[in-house]
Parts: sequence; structure tokens; C-alpha cells
Amino acid sequence: MDFELKSLSPTQAAQLSADALLVLVPDTAAPGKAAGGALQELVASATKLGDLDAGVAKQLACYRPVGIKAPRVVLVRVGDGSAASVRKAVGAGMGSLKQPGIKKLGLVLSLFDANDDAVRAAVQTCADATYTYTTTKPSAKARTVQQVVVGVENAAAVRGGFETGRALVTGVEFAKEWANRPANHATPTMLAEAARKLGRKPGLKVDVLGPKQVEALGMGSFLAVAKGSAEPLRFIVLHYNGAAKTSAPVVLVGKGITFDTGGISIKPAAEMDEMKFDMGGAASVLGTFAALAELKPAINVVGLIPSCENMPDGMAVKPGDVVTSMSGQTIEILNTDAEGRLILCDALTYAARFKPHSVIDIATLTGACVIALGGVRSGLFSTRDDLAQALQKAGDTAQDLCWRLPLDDEYAEGLKSNFADMGNVAGRAGGAITAAKFLQKFTAELPWAHLDIAGTAWKSGAAKGSTGRPVPLLLQYLIDQAAAVAPKKAPRTRKA
Repeated sequence: MDFELKSLSPTQAAQLSADALLVLVPDTAAPGKAAGGALQELVASATKLGDLDAGVAKQLACYRPVGIKAPRVVLVRVGDGSAASVRKAVGAGMGSLKQPGIKKLGLVLSLFDANDDAVRAAVQTCADATYTYTTTKPSAKARTVQQVVVGVENAAAVRGGFETGRALVTGVEFAKEWANRPANHATPTMLAEAARKLGRKPGLKVDVLGPKQVEALGMGSFLAVAKGSAEPLRFIVLHYNGAAKTSAPVVLVGKGITFDTGGISIKPAAEMDEMKFDMGGAASVLGTFAALAELKPAINVVGLIPSCENMPDGMAVKPGDVVTSMSGQTIEILNTDAEGRLILCDALTYAARFKPHSVIDIATLTGACVIALGGVRSGLFSTRDDLAQALQKAGDTAQDLCWRLPLDDEYAEGLKSNFADMGNVAGRAGGAITAAKFLQKFTAELPWAHLDIAGTAWKSGAAKGSTGRPVPLLLQYLIDQAAAVAPKKAPRTRKA
């Protein structure tokens, strides 16, 4: 989708050549923006007659209103104009603009003082509302809206938010594309090829390791999960270099199980098709790198994606088997369906070689996290308060919410084993936490955080499909970190 940012007063927006206008209307008009022009008169009349109630996402559709060039106009209330309100308002308004004839849309934010966050939310939500998966469904209609002109009072003042929004759209849609693909169209090899193609962009570099290289590294835990599949594993290593070589990178580790049957501890058949989404963490890392290539922040980032299938072949790892991880710690595999942590633990050990600023793993790890937080917030675990606070803040800013859960030492008691350094599962109670405690054993002194996205990476039912989360959270965190280390400009001094 082609987005363009323009300075458009309400009067200019009324004369914009477009197939439709989506106009965000605040509950209280901003000073100086209430008088004059066909658009303001339409809003004033609709409000006076009671056709446009106050309240976020309340809307009114109009056809060929007097004095407005676009034949279709949808007025939608945006409340106080906050990013959260903009997200709801644009989502509601786009629902009324899905006619085939709408190719060019004017998204008008000129009636309130839109800031960077509001503009970014508008761009991202507009793209979300029109996204269509077509890769393996050629009969599906491509998105109708092809061009969006975002009209604001002062384009220069919100250029940063607009550019971040465009980069986010690139990243989120990249993540959606690969998470939505069925497993036979998104094997570990295919995922690695997608990463290699992405690596051609300026500032990016990609290396892909195969089974022999992974074995040479001593990644026995990762290898154990991959044994049951005819598809060879891939370990994908991405680099984004936006800062000095001496600047410690942020390392993102994404779980890349391209299909999860549960292995020998096989899952029930119902809804097993959704286990193609079990590489949502990997997809989010790839999407974040796609966004980095567009936005080019001054930061170094490493992406690690251990990718394989979890299948119940005759070679598959069995409950009770003991494997040796790259860290040298041994693991008794009590449940082969707790495989995500088995591939992540070796990747976390590998991450230490980069002497990272922080390490964040992202995984559709536990059904227990879905029970705890549903599909609204991702689960956040961290050994560092500052890192947890930074991720929580980034999620709030990006409207990609997370919630911190505890890591008390007592939760690790259930991981004790008589036959290895640890088991890979504990009991049912606190399952999301005990999974995080398992991963913590491989992070030593690393500044580490874990995002459990099992409830947020995809939706089921009629809206089944990838959400692209948590690309917005991750990108915002990286933007914040880049800003934190950016050299401060010296104050200008007045010449005598």
C-alpha cells in the first residue's frame, strides 16, 4: 500500500481528489479548527442533528455531501485523539469503506492536533484493516485501497511518526505473510530463503547454518527436536548494522517451529492446523528486520532464528530421553510438545557471543499464557527491571501491549530431574512461568527478557490469521534504545 503524508487544512481536505475520505472528528473541536469550510460545516450539522454522537468510533457515512470533492465521506469520532482512540476510530471507519471502487483514500487528521503516535496508529490500523492474504489463495481479492493520503495540519511536525508507521506496515505485513503460510509453503528451508532475500537490503546481512554446523556448535537440544522431521533444520542469523561496530547489539531470538505436531507427545487433532503459527516468534523477528531496513535507526541488532519442524517420526526424540544443550547442561525431555524451549535454549547460549546490550526471545511458547492473559497482552518475563520497564513502555507507546509476570526462584522447583540437570516441563500450575524459568537457566548474566506471544501472535475463528505482533513493540523498543544512545546535540551559542 502506498502512503503519502500531506499538510491539508480541513478546507483543502474537502477538495482532495479521492474515492473516499475518512475524517477523524474529535469530541471537542481544537481551537481555531471549528469554523468555515464544507467539511467543518458537515461535522457541525451532523453533530447538531444528533447524527454523529460523541464517543470513540461512533460514525456517520455520507454520500456526495455538498462542497466535498470525494463522493464518499465517513465521519468517525476519535475522542481525545490519543493513539489508542485513533486506532479504534480508524478500525471502525475502515469497516465502512471496503467497497471495490475505493482505490484512493483520504485519511483526514486535520480536525485535531495529531501527534507522532496518533499518525503512526492511523497508518498502521489502515493497513491492518485492508490486509489480505493471497499467497496460497489466488481467488482471494487483493486489497481494494491502494493509495492513502494522510492529511494533517502540519506534515513536517509528524513526519517521524508517519515514517515509523510506514516501516511498521512493512514489518508487520512481512511477519503476517510468513506466519499465515501453511507449513508446506513455509518450511525451515523456505524461511531461511526468505531471510536471505531480506538480507539483500542495505544494512542487513544474513547467514544460514545447516544441521552439520549446528551439530558442530554442540546444539544438542535443538538437534533433538529436529530429528523427527524429514525437513532439515535451519539456524538463521541476521545482522542489522546501524551504529558503530563498538556499540553492543540488541539480540532478538525468535522461535521458528514451522509446524508443531507435539512430536511423540502428539497434540489432539482439533485445531492442530493452527500450529503453522508456531513460528510466530521467528516471523516477528523477520518482520522487525524488514522494518529496520526501512527506518534505519542508529542501532545494531542481531536476529537468531532456530527453525525446524516437530514431528513424530521413528527418529523423533522420546519422552525420557536426555539431551545435552550447547551450554553443557543436560535436559530430560519429559514432554516432546514442550519443544520451543528446547530450540530456544541453544539459541540463547549462542547469543552470549555477541556481548549483547540485551537479549529478547519471542515465542508462541505456552497455552498457559493464553489462559493467564488471553489475546490482549503478551506475557513478559525478565531478570532486569530496567529492561522489563523499557519493553512495557515500548508496548504501551506502540499499542502492542504486554504484561510482566514473576520469575520467583520457587517456580523452578518443578523442573528438577533425577536423571539430568533439569526437566523440560514442570506441572500444570504456572506453566508460562515455569517455561520462562527453564529459559532463564540459559541466560546466565545476560540482560534477558522473554515474550510469550502464544495468545497474541494469531487469531482463531472467523478472523483466523497472524496479527504480526509483537513487531510494533520490538521496533519501538529498538527506536527508544537508539534514541537513548544517540549523541546529544550541543546547544547553539549566540555569537557576540
